[in-house]
Amino acid sequence: MTDLHNAAPRAVISPGLPDDQRRLIELDDDIAKIRTQIATADLARQRGQKPIDPDWFHRARTALRHLCRERSELLAKGTGRRRREKLKDALIGVLRERHDPDTWSGILAEAQARSEREGL
Repeated sequence: MTDLHNAAPRAVISPGLPDDQRRLIELDDDIAKIRTQIATADLARQRGQKPIDPDWFHRARTALRHLCRERSELLAKGTGRRRREKLKDALIGVLRERHDPDTWSGILAEAQARSEREGL
């Protein structure tokens, strides 16, 4: 059977993406490769060419399970990040509504200065 990790060259991923998004793309590619290898082995088995090696099949399914688990964890982590972003947006909306334009401009300028100091 084919090697589970080197079956096809890696696609070039845009360097501007955040690490989590980059890793999700890599995981999706790896998952697709393993699924294709399993399907190809199954087609060969159905044609009667050769049986699927049970050890290889177990390694492939285990690798697939681990990649899917990592992908789920990254997606769950991203969901928490989106919730925090929505909370921040709601907080900004509340503060903006409660303050006059001059006070709001001062708060915004202070927040921008703090983010620059902290390197955000």
